[in-house]
Amino acid sequence: MTIKKRIIIKSARIVAETAAYGRAWLRVENGKIAAIAPGDPPELQDVNIIDANGATLLPGFIDIHTHGGDGFDVMDGDADSLAGMARFFARGGVTSFLATTWTDSGERIQQALRAVASAQDMRRDGARLLGAHLEGPYLNAAKCGAQHSAYIRRADPAEALPWLDLNVIRLLSLAPEFPENHWLITEAVSRGVRVSVAHSNGGFDQIKSARDRGLSHATHAFNAMSPLHHREPGVVGAVLSLDGIHCELICDLEHVHPAAIEILWRCKGVERLILITDSVKIAGMPDGRYQFSHQEVEKKDGSVRICADGSLAGTTLTMNAALRNLMSVTKLPVDTLWRTASLNAAQAIGVDERKGSIALGKDADLVLVDDTLNVHMTIVEGRIAYSRDEGE
Repeated sequence: MTIKKRIIIKSARIVAETAAYGRAWLRVENGKIAAIAPGDPPELQDVNIIDANGATLLPGFIDIHTHGGDGFDVMDGDADSLAGMARFFARGGVTSFLATTWTDSGERIQQALRAVASAQDMRRDGARLLGAHLEGPYLNAAKCGAQHSAYIRRADPAEALPWLDLNVIRLLSLAPEFPENHWLITEAVSRGVRVSVAHSNGGFDQIKSARDRGLSHATHAFNAMSPLHHREPGVVGAVLSLDGIHCELICDLEHVHPAAIEILWRCKGVERLILITDSVKIAGMPDGRYQFSHQEVEKKDGSVRICADGSLAGTTLTMNAALRNLMSVTKLPVDTLWRTASLNAAQAIGVDERKGSIALGKDADLVLVDDTLNVHMTIVEGRIAYSRDEGE
């Protein structure tokens, strides 16, 4: 891929953190955003010019919940698979991501986390790996979804503390209704790890109690959680109504009905909604049947379903498509919704001082899109990671 230490992007519609510019330019110096201004750029020597031709420049997308893509899976447990995922994600405008684990044996989860630890500081082609999202194994089997129910268990310090000691987990998803999991909420929060309710059959009061312990996130809202009832609001009622809880959303218009998306949007607003893909390794691959670790799935017309019972098993969604779908449901422009695909995620995992928005001094993580959010170019820390014109 192309490394450019000094870049000017001109003739762009720029959606910056504090303002949107109808026609503007942006300068990148040594991987950082060095200047943003309306109009035409100054004449400079030794600079690479990218003419946006009126396309929109957004902050690069941040996907904090993805299991894989293009044939690669986080649970492969090796750095090369993570690099393959990173290249694939850049094609959809993703500039950074969290590698998300599945429920599995302790040995396989540890191998996956160690691979993240070995790869996260490497500068490779594609999106930037920021760490791990530990989804499971401390879930509720009654809401296991596509997770491997045989491996679901309660949090054991002898197992979980060494994983935290690797210092790669940025987000930890669990079922907070079990008393055996309570210590892990407290421990993770004390280390700066965001804790999320996931695959949970808990009641409203249990989620509120977990929120009071430090839980502040909801994994794929509505999916794999106890539903809203007028006498027992469940997990859904809790995450919709409680302050201090940010909600992930799989916005493929299949996992969540558009009316439910609208309800979520009205309850949480632009600052507490985080778009994710929850993509799996067969994202980007042809339709057909594929073997996951413990079950056969079928990819057909963009959907992934378990062959045995037809239930959903992750997605083939891309972040640009998720944002496009949210725009179609809410009828709101990208100038309003952009942060749901970038800044909110950056804030959730504590990297917003350098990522998540177009602002002076931040990493030059940028995506150039057309009016329908097709990706033309992805720039990661000042490096062109994908260009549609180059077919990369």
